[in-house]
Amino acid sequence: MLRYRLSVVPLCALGTVLALQGCSSTPVDNTADWSPNKLYSEATDERNAGAYEKAIRLYEKLEGRAAGTPLAQQAQLDKAYAQHKAGEPAQALATLNRFMRLHPASPAMDYALYLKGLVNFNDNLGLFGSIARQDLSERDQKAARESFESFRELVTRFPDSRYTPDARSRMAYIVNSLAQYEVHVARYYFSRSAHVAAINRAQQALRDFPEAPAREEALFILVQSYDALGMTGLRDDARRVLLANHPQSEFLSKGFRSASDPWWKLW
Repeated sequence: MLRYRLSVVPLCALGTVLALQGCSSTPVDNTADWSPNKLYSEATDERNAGAYEKAIRLYEKLEGRAAGTPLAQQAQLDKAYAQHKAGEPAQALATLNRFMRLHPASPAMDYALYLKGLVNFNDNLGLFGSIARQDLSERDQKAARESFESFRELVTRFPDSRYTPDARSRMAYIVNSLAQYEVHVARYYFSRSAHVAAINRAQQALRDFPEAPAREEALFILVQSYDALGMTGLRDDARRVLLANHPQSEFLSKGFRSASDPWWKLW
């Protein structure tokens, strides 16, 4: 009986040691004694170095420790930017929406609107990007429209903001991309001999975006579609409008542009 008790004691002690070892494996927060300013400085250094995930974690810590202060608000905006650069648009938009809801009178609201527009715009595409054969007209137009609305609110509410000139340029690009999207659909219908549908989409592009560069091709699609339907009077009317607005139009002599000629390169 004594031997049994003696053999149990070491086992219990071993269990205690293992439990303590398990506790000791809990991650240590090396930032626990950092001041809010140090947290912000380290987070910004990580962000500038491209270590966006590390920066995001530090900004989140700072939001909690400096809650209710201007520094916490700045951390929230910087976190949204880091999320945007890290390829996390949904998280970035959620952060920005929360910021705008909690701080509607913030002096940084113009930047928040600008950044929200950028997240939806996806500035790696089209005129502002380096991928030569992609543009917004080939992508989901919902994001483009939301981007436009953010930029429009910025331009309307903060006309003197440092971000307003760039926002205006991007708005013009978005309008052109939306027009080109309608023309892209119209061209698709025309290629499938769905001429009535092609006419409807081309007319929509002309009605909604009368000044966009895509107008020229929209008019050409009308000319071709009316001709295919034997509607010679409407065909000639569309041709006259096309020549009046684009007297040197190459569509009438060369037809539809090659896919190798992005619309925005001609704008």
